[in-house]
Order: sequence, then C-alpha cells, then structure tokens
Amino acid sequence: MNKIYNNLSIENLTKTEWFNLFDPHQQHEILKGVKDNLDVSVYANPEFNDSQMSQIRKGLKNNLDVSIYAKKEFGWAQMEKIRVGLEDNIDVSSYAKSEFDYYQMAEIKYGLEDNLDTSFYSNPEFDYQKMEQIRLGLVENLDVSIYAKKEFGWGQMLEIRKGLKDNLDVSIYAKPKISWQKMEEIRLKLSEESTLK
Repeated sequence: MNKIYNNLSIENLTKTEWFNLFDPHQQHEILKGVKDNLDVSVYANPEFNDSQMSQIRKGLKNNLDVSIYAKKEFGWAQMEKIRVGLEDNIDVSSYAKSEFDYYQMAEIKYGLEDNLDTSFYSNPEFDYQKMEQIRLGLVENLDVSIYAKKEFGWGQMLEIRKGLKDNLDVSIYAKPKISWQKMEEIRLKLSEESTLK
C-alpha cells in the first residue's frame, strides 16, 4: 500500500483503485484497521483472505509482533494459534512453522503451557493425534521415548501409554508390526495377570 492512502479519509480511500483490488470482506477488515489507527499496510495485501487479515489486525491491535505470522503460507487458523500464543506470552518459535497444521500447533502450544519438553513431539511427521499421545505421556511423567516414534500409529501409542501408566511390561507388545487392537488385547491380559499376583 502506498503511504499516500494513509492520509486519505475513509470515504476517499474507498474510492481508490487500490481499494477495489480487494473483495468486500477484505475491504471490511482494512476499514476496521483504519478506524483503529492501525498500520493496515501490514495486511492490506490481496494475497491474504479476510480471515487472515482479521488475525493480523487483531495482533496489531494488541501490539504483538505480527511479523511472526503475517505470512501468506499460514492459514487463518494457524495465524490464530500463533497470535493467541503470543498473547499468552508463550515462545511460539517451536510451532510458528508452516509445516505444522493448526491442530499440531495446538498440541505443541498445550505442551508449552504445561512446561513440557515438546521436542519429543514437535515434529511435522507426527500428526496431532500422535502428538497428543506423546504430550499426555509427558504430563503423566512416562518414558515417552518408548513410543514417540513415527512408525507407531496413534492408536498403538495410546495402548503403549496406557500400559506404561499401569506399570506393565510394554516391551512385550510395543512393536510397530502389532496392531493397536492386538496391543489392547495383550495390555488387558497383562493387566489382568498383574492383579492376580
């Protein structure tokens, strides 16, 4: 955006060719920013949709460093997760990466909020369900290194985590070739045997 537009009244701004590059929803976000005296040049870019613009505008309004997420490779939901992390004074650098989807970002953020070592699972090769199982294991002070491996599905991770929580010998079934259903069967049998001792 040319600086000249900053000095125009809202009425005159809406009559410019530049303003007409945007759809009505984008125009609405630009006008909201102008009314709030924000530097709309940060997000007044036709490559941002109105939802992305909204997240950047909200960050500007809260004096956040929006340069961390005001990037076209982030969808609006990813932007929101980063913005909320910044508002919560969380070091978002470990998840403010385009290779993480919104749900993965959420799992990393939850771990950071709980002061967990998120390096065990802040890996784009883990989908959010796998990340959740590793995060829950960390919350429960379990040795997640046993199952924080990409070759395990999240259902397998769940069964291994449950076994660790119950102090079972998970080495019997913590093998990628064993389905989660079979793992569950073995875990329940081990659990039953341990109660009989």
